[in-house]
Amino acid sequence: MSTQSTGVRDVFRANGSAPVEYRRVYVWELPVRAYHWINAIALTLLCVTGFLIGHPVRIAYAQEAYQQYWFGWVRFLHFASAWVYVFNFAARIYWGFVGNKYARWTAFFPFKRSQRQEIVDVVKADVLETKMHGPISTGHNALAGLIYFGTFLVFVFQTITGFALYAPMSTSWFPRMFVWVVPLLGGDFGVRFWHHLFLWFFVTFVIVHIYLAFYHDYIEGRGTVSSIIGGWKFDRVKSDGEPKQP
Repeated sequence: MSTQSTGVRDVFRANGSAPVEYRRVYVWELPVRAYHWINAIALTLLCVTGFLIGHPVRIAYAQEAYQQYWFGWVRFLHFASAWVYVFNFAARIYWGFVGNKYARWTAFFPFKRSQRQEIVDVVKADVLETKMHGPISTGHNALAGLIYFGTFLVFVFQTITGFALYAPMSTSWFPRMFVWVVPLLGGDFGVRFWHHLFLWFFVTFVIVHIYLAFYHDYIEGRGTVSSIIGGWKFDRVKSDGEPKQP
């Protein structure tokens, strides 16, 4: 910190107030950021193409079948996005064991009492709005981490049911591993029903996720949105004698 900035801070402190200071913290590593954006693109394609597969619409008309192959491209994009999605998710699972403390799997489970209390405080602030704001966490807050882990479980479910539907038209060994899912869920209809139902879970999740990202960026002013691009957030440096936030 320069002598000039220190002098300005001392002037404010002498008058009973001090400018807010922040320190840069490298939170989201490159593999985490890459996973986020690859997953965002793949998930968007999967939701859009999955909806079209479940509810086909006629967007073009031609007398010859080969001139109406748009639906074949929809299916191709869905299958290609699914493979990208699976390998990307596998990479994220690996990084959960070797990444920094913000990326590790321990950040997704509220083992500590303070984390469980943080969940209550975040619900009061973000859902019930009975508090101005919840606790400010450098990485994911405890509730977000728990929800993201639940989302990972839905990822797994969608992968299993998706490959179960794909298995009859594939000779690859990987999709054939999930043929047992079809009779377990009551046939193709049951598998399609649950696979399509959880599509709307992801649509809802994306809407809420984007809203909360911008909401916390506005309320906290610590670079929440830009951090998933550059990796850096800003932590407030509390001055001596500064009262704790309510």
